[in-house]
Amino acid sequence: MWAKTIQWLGNKARLIDQRKLPKEEVYVDITTPEEMYDAIKSMLIRGAPAIGVAAGYGIALAALNNCNKSYIKEKIELMESARPTAYNLFYVTNRMKKLLDYEDINASMFISEAVLIHKEDKELTEKLGEYGASLIPDQAQCMTICNAGALATGGIGTALAVFYKAKERGKKISVFVPETRPFLQGARLTAWELKKNGIESILIADGAISHILKTEKVDFIFTGADRIARNGDTANKIGTYGLSLAAKEHQVPFFVVAPSTTFDLSIKNGKEIPIEERGAEELIEFGGIHTAPENIKVRNPAFDVTPNYLIKGIITEKGIIYPPFEQGIKNAWH
Repeated sequence: MWAKTIQWLGNKARLIDQRKLPKEEVYVDITTPEEMYDAIKSMLIRGAPAIGVAAGYGIALAALNNCNKSYIKEKIELMESARPTAYNLFYVTNRMKKLLDYEDINASMFISEAVLIHKEDKELTEKLGEYGASLIPDQAQCMTICNAGALATGGIGTALAVFYKAKERGKKISVFVPETRPFLQGARLTAWELKKNGIESILIADGAISHILKTEKVDFIFTGADRIARNGDTANKIGTYGLSLAAKEHQVPFFVVAPSTTFDLSIKNGKEIPIEERGAEELIEFGGIHTAPENIKVRNPAFDVTPNYLIKGIITEKGIIYPPFEQGIKNAWH
């Protein structure tokens, strides 16, 4: 790929600062768990799988600094407090907590586990792409939302991995990309990433989604996911639920693409998924310029939940799960 979202350099992690894309490709070296927490919280790095990988390295940095069980536990809890919705974060912290059960611990244990988690995520994304690409005919027009590509994972992506693997197979793909307000992950990240990788992308306003689905031939919609409940209800970037409703109205197959590390079997449905609310500044400013009245009340939920009945299938590294989802999710669980 053209960029490395996250790298481990032995005693530090290097991240591409996604807040500065597409204008600048700036890399930031992270040397402490507190810096990693800030990177995740501020969306310097974002995307559920990438957040998980980053948290793993943040905990490894904690162990390098002080390999005391209570200190590491404290830093694990710090990572968990960064963003509440993405389950991959908690999948990783739960793996790291298990290392604390050993009587003797050392920093290399936590580093090795973080590197392994990163390697596994990279391998998972390849498989996601292969299964998704098998659905696509030789020529297709698709749609996605937010950014579920290399910038959001430790590998080539989730939803965008489908397009990359389809291209590898010689298929001709074009992708409608909603801008994804308010953080513009579609406009700033997905359109840029697809263009970098030679896939035609067509940027549209979020409000144009239903119009495009009604007036254009869209063959498939592929989205990522931040948390998937036992019954298949799926949390993803705000606007995904509306996209799924429009897809149903216009009979466009709606697929979720996510590794099993995104499945949260501890919750039975989407009502139990915690939804992160972010600061007002993301809505009242645009490019540093105030675009709303002073002291206006703001709601800024970062995610919404798509109910399982609107989802055609969930593409995992172990295959495609079709409704009813619960048994398939249990079988595919990591």
